[in-house]
Amino acid sequence: MDRTVAPDGIDLVYLNMPVEETFFRMLRHREFDIAEMSLSSYVMSCFAETRPFVAIPVFPSRYFRHSSIYVNAAAGIREPKDLIGKRVGTPEYQMTAPVWIRGILSDEYGVKVDDVTYYAGGEEQPNRPEKLPLDLPSHIRVNRIGPTQTLSARLRDGEIDALYTARKPSSYEESAGRVRRLFENFVEIERSYFKRTGIFPIMHTIVIRREVYEAHRWIAQSLYKAFAEAQSRVYRELEETAALKVMLPWLNAHVEEARRLMGDDYWSYGFKQNRETLETFLRYSYEQGLSKRKLCAEEIFAPETMESFVI
Repeated sequence: MDRTVAPDGIDLVYLNMPVEETFFRMLRHREFDIAEMSLSSYVMSCFAETRPFVAIPVFPSRYFRHSSIYVNAAAGIREPKDLIGKRVGTPEYQMTAPVWIRGILSDEYGVKVDDVTYYAGGEEQPNRPEKLPLDLPSHIRVNRIGPTQTLSARLRDGEIDALYTARKPSSYEESAGRVRRLFENFVEIERSYFKRTGIFPIMHTIVIRREVYEAHRWIAQSLYKAFAEAQSRVYRELEETAALKVMLPWLNAHVEEARRLMGDDYWSYGFKQNRETLETFLRYSYEQGLSKRKLCAEEIFAPETMESFVI
């Protein structure tokens, strides 16, 4: 954004906007040459007759999502299995965050994708649509909430029992305890999850519009190199002790802790080091009725970015 890093041969015009707007405009109208994109939406787009995008293995957003399951305190949900048979909100069924949540609940806690009934719509504003059309198996039940309703308010009022989401709902802060997290000790649980699985969930990737990529195949590698350079710079900046780069008092302690648990490259880019995480997500996408078949991780990235030259 600030041109500190410039991709070889590319003069970027950077538009800084909320991810929801970026995703909507790219998926609906293909407005940009290059864009950040929901991993789930990108995987679904791979089943179009002509694939509209090609991705590079850069992952600007990653997030452990145990913290993103919210419940109505009166719904009797004290552990994951209590979700079975309940009404669960989700802004969009195909959103990456809920895909990870449903997959983790299934793998780790035995709560299958069809054990609940889903209610989709805007979290804080009414009438949020699915960005891509859904064609789900009949055993997965997804209903739309009303045209004036929001998921945050329905959760507060007990009209849904739980919410799987990416953004913390306003009712969590404002409801005087009526909305709480399922996993209040989520940091401990997420650390344990990583220790057992080695998975740091990927939320977003970077995509290139197909016709741009086909006309200029070299830009995939140029972009990948630039993002990798930017990542290296951020790693160094986060370890700076003369002046903190982020408004977080114990930033250095957090960085040191992440490195002890996850290694020096704790936010890794690239295909090989993320293959298991990607394969897990692709399995979830298929199991949840979003993918028509289980894709292999090699199928979804520009081949130019999956190997490099050697001198």
